[in-house]
Amino acid sequence: MNKNAIIAALVLVVCSAFVLVGKARAANPPANADELVARHLDSIASSTVRAGFKTRVAQGPVRFTILVGGTGVVDGKAVLVSSGEKLQFMMKLPNNLYRGEQFIFDGKKDEVAFSGAQQTRSAFGNFVFVQDAVIREGLLGGVFSTAWPLLNLEERKPKLSLDGLKKIDGQDFYDLRYHPHKNTDLEVHLYFDPQTYRHVETVYSYSVSEGLTLGGEKATAGQLPNRYRLTEKFSDFKTVDGVTLPTRDDIQFSQELQNGKTTLWDWDLKGLEVSNNMTVDPRNFEVK
Repeated sequence: MNKNAIIAALVLVVCSAFVLVGKARAANPPANADELVARHLDSIASSTVRAGFKTRVAQGPVRFTILVGGTGVVDGKAVLVSSGEKLQFMMKLPNNLYRGEQFIFDGKKDEVAFSGAQQTRSAFGNFVFVQDAVIREGLLGGVFSTAWPLLNLEERKPKLSLDGLKKIDGQDFYDLRYHPHKNTDLEVHLYFDPQTYRHVETVYSYSVSEGLTLGGEKATAGQLPNRYRLTEKFSDFKTVDGVTLPTRDDIQFSQELQNGKTTLWDWDLKGLEVSNNMTVDPRNFEVK
């Protein structure tokens, strides 16, 4: 047998082994939410490795695109800084009409920055301002953040329920409902790959009979029901410093208003670079 034939045979053996491992995992589904979370955490790193990470910085380019309700594409920079449960997630765009987003949680209080020259929040920013569990629970940014709630369930005390497999875009994923300990009308679903148990998507949805306004501080009374949906899709996983994390976070926010107006915005964070245990300036988490 020549050298090329030997290499081809070895590749076939390795690929077959991965297929068998995948089938074995699929044939042994998690019995409950706790078991799913345990497998998910192991997909990130061993418990010893996970315990060694105190801070994390993920940064890279972001492309903002208006998909529905207008036109426009703007390229900028994104950075997510976390230390324990503290978090700052910023997407900075070189545009005066829409400068991007900044979300901060200092462990107790949260802040959503204004996104335009007129001192107003975007529809996305106002959604997070009203439904602040998105950042207070450490959900935004998924496993990029040390604040990811599944890393510290004893402190977060959410209610988790495993809803089995759900098909999304032709693929099956485990659907884990996340109910924050503090009551909220925000519905949160976390989705996991049934082969690797990596967290691949979060869907936040909210319907209200009191509509959100672009610049308002809270929901404005007297409007008909409106629907809001925030989705994060994580992909392009890589292992760095013994921890396996995505390098892409594709964020979409949509609002469907009763008056017929629909908007859909997309922020594509691709090629993110992750640094662990960096010295982080505490001012990153200051809430004014």
